[in-house]
Amino acid sequence: MKFIFVLSMLCLASGAVVKAAEVLRPRGVPLSKASFYDPTRDFNCLDGSGTIPFAYVNDDYCDCQDGSDEPGTSACPNGFFYCTNVGHSPLNIPSSRVNDGVCDCCDASDEYASVSNCVDTCRELGRAAREEAAKQQEERLKGFQMRQSMIEEGRKRKKEAEVKMDELKKEREEAEAARNDKEEIKKLVEEPEKEALEKYNAIEQERKAKADAEQKAKEEAEAREAFAHLDNDGDGILTVAELQSRQTFDTNRDGEVTAEEAKFYLRQEETMDLETFLVSGWPMMRPTYKMDQRMFVPPTTEAPAEALTPPPVPGSEGKDEGDMEEDDGIEDYDLPEDDDVEDIPKEEEEEEIDQKYDEETQKLVDAANKAREDFDEADRRVRDLTRELRSLEETQEKDYGPEEEFRVMDGDCYEYTDREYTYRLCPFDKAVQKPKSGHGEIRLGQWGEWSGPEEDKYSRMKYTSGQTCWNGPARSADVHIYCGVETKLTGVSEPNRCEYLFEMTTPAVCTKPEDISGDEGTPHGHTEL
Repeated sequence: MKFIFVLSMLCLASGAVVKAAEVLRPRGVPLSKASFYDPTRDFNCLDGSGTIPFAYVNDDYCDCQDGSDEPGTSACPNGFFYCTNVGHSPLNIPSSRVNDGVCDCCDASDEYASVSNCVDTCRELGRAAREEAAKQQEERLKGFQMRQSMIEEGRKRKKEAEVKMDELKKEREEAEAARNDKEEIKKLVEEPEKEALEKYNAIEQERKAKADAEQKAKEEAEAREAFAHLDNDGDGILTVAELQSRQTFDTNRDGEVTAEEAKFYLRQEETMDLETFLVSGWPMMRPTYKMDQRMFVPPTTEAPAEALTPPPVPGSEGKDEGDMEEDDGIEDYDLPEDDDVEDIPKEEEEEEIDQKYDEETQKLVDAANKAREDFDEADRRVRDLTRELRSLEETQEKDYGPEEEFRVMDGDCYEYTDREYTYRLCPFDKAVQKPKSGHGEIRLGQWGEWSGPEEDKYSRMKYTSGQTCWNGPARSADVHIYCGVETKLTGVSEPNRCEYLFEMTTPAVCTKPEDISGDEGTPHGHTEL
């Protein structure tokens, strides 16, 4: 019994020593560093810069280079004062704030020698902080639960896409087989159609060649007749004098055909033979010649109007400079307009007329047309299925997060509007900017990759290759993602030229919150005396 009594007394004594050590701890020292401040020994500066008597601690004179000897005064400019803040969160403040008349510690311990009338508000602040922490925890928990739903939906969509891809592959195989069958049928019916139409094509070409020859002969006959009419003396040569005898060639309507006017139609020569007339003279004269004598206008006493340029002559288009000589400075004239001028005779105008075939040939053509239509439809079906399958394959290749939690955001767009612009972010697609004035969109970037740090890869998105800035680089957008119960944009800025920063919240990044329950010391239940 005596041994037990002595042991009990030693334990009580030990407890008393611990309490005494805690009480004797210098002002401004955290419990974690109390062992360095033993009043029974000299004090060693925490940076090892020297040793001083313990009585020099908190004597309002800075002895240690690191200021560790003055944790409770403002003597050292580089020192720190520890606010215990029982009931709230502890805090370290620069020692220069001690006794400066401003309440920095909620327990008022930093103003122990001032007249600032600071009061202890730690329990009230701690209660408000715990309520806010509980609210944030509740929101984070809700976000985490929503994330689980996003994961479930993402995995469901991935599975549905896989099933759809299998279905599309099967459908495409069937469609390709049907297209091949249609193509074979098309080839089979096009061959007899081709043979049948070759007969009609040969007949049509022969008819066209005959019509062309007849037209050419008629035009040449017309030209020869005109040449004979203009060749007054019948010597086979047209001269300036012979054209001057034709009032039709009075292009400026002054009642006289000048030599210059006549030479214009002779291509600036004095004479023109029949061969030259047929090749180049007649195409130029023909419109004027057809007017003949109806263009006569009596001479006027007024000065002739400004010389005009003849209109383009049919048949002269496309001729190179070797075919047409220059005017040698001769004044050009415009031909007068006359609504009563006789139209230029032509052979029958070409018309697109539906080809008429015999009954048997028409059946072959109809069968071939039907086969071509069937093949085109089958081919479109294959191309449509291929396009849809490729789109799904591209979707499946995207990184929607380790648990497919971001997949549900693909296909949606989110907007944020500031004073000048409306920004739109379409995850896994693009980021754009649109002025409020409504003058089109500016592409800020296309989906690039996840760009978060290694330990938090899915906290950032990178959009690149946007429209190029004026005299600058291509635009790009960096998206920072935070936990929130709603997927939305919360802000957009341009920290660097042509580089945009989007801030976004979504449940997709909400992790399971830790337990924050505890006593009134701190939000996590830890109190340091």
